Amino acid sequence: MKVKAVLFDLFDTLLLIKKGEEFYEPSLRKLHENLVKNGIETDFENFKRVYFEVRDELYAKSAETLEEPHFNTRISQTLNRLGYNYSASSKVAAEATDAFAKEFACYVCLDDDTLDVLQKLHGKYRLGMVSNFAIPDCVRNLLDKFDLKKFFAIIVISGDINRRKPSPEIFQRALRKLKVCPSEAVFVGDTPSMDIKGAKAVAMKSILIRRKTTLTDAPNTVVWKPPENDVKHNPDRVIKRLRELPDILEDC
Repeated sequence: MKVKAVLFDLFDTLLLIKKGEEFYEPSLRKLHENLVKNGIETDFENFKRVYFEVRDELYAKSAETLEEPHFNTRISQTLNRLGYNYSASSKVAAEATDAFAKEFACYVCLDDDTLDVLQKLHGKYRLGMVSNFAIPDCVRNLLDKFDLKKFFAIIVISGDINRRKPSPEIFQRALRKLKVCPSEAVFVGDTPSMDIKGAKAVAMKSILIRRKTTLTDAPNTVVWKPPENDVKHNPDRVIKRLRELPDILEDC
């Protein structure tokens, strides 16, 4: 069946994270500075220790449930363990999240091929984006910064809907919004265990962009990654650069 829609992952697919995981420490420091400014009395090392305990517990649970709690939740739970009573909806949690997101955004850049490829595909296919990210406003701000929002008919962010890839639900939601059936859509992403597995679960075709320097392939230090298993998630096609995509889609 002819391809009518193309859906994209965001990070390490359309946008690249510079210098691997180097964003995490400065972003966390900005978050901590904001909390201190709002009256939270704890040194950075103690805060970082508790933060990673909370974050890893949330993601371990998420690996089973495929839920995506908003980033504010991990801030709230971290503060609770430090003896402060702030909810995820509190101004303190929201401002801390924003501080983290603004610093993180300094480490994000466009892939060299993104604009050219989206311009070629826009109008020929219905375009959508499905991103795993716990700070939806950060994604929207980045799309505005790089002038990408205009290309997409739909944008689905895991932190908005509390579901994350490879949950079939997040893909199905995108397909419903695009008004296409799975056999008419292709998903493009860089992470087999999330992008390819999820797309295949709803009978979409999938294209893996395999980069040599992605955050996904970096050694696991501070960025949480799902546990690996022996299951192979084979894409329909593999590309090394986004510029290969338009021709590949002609043959899908």
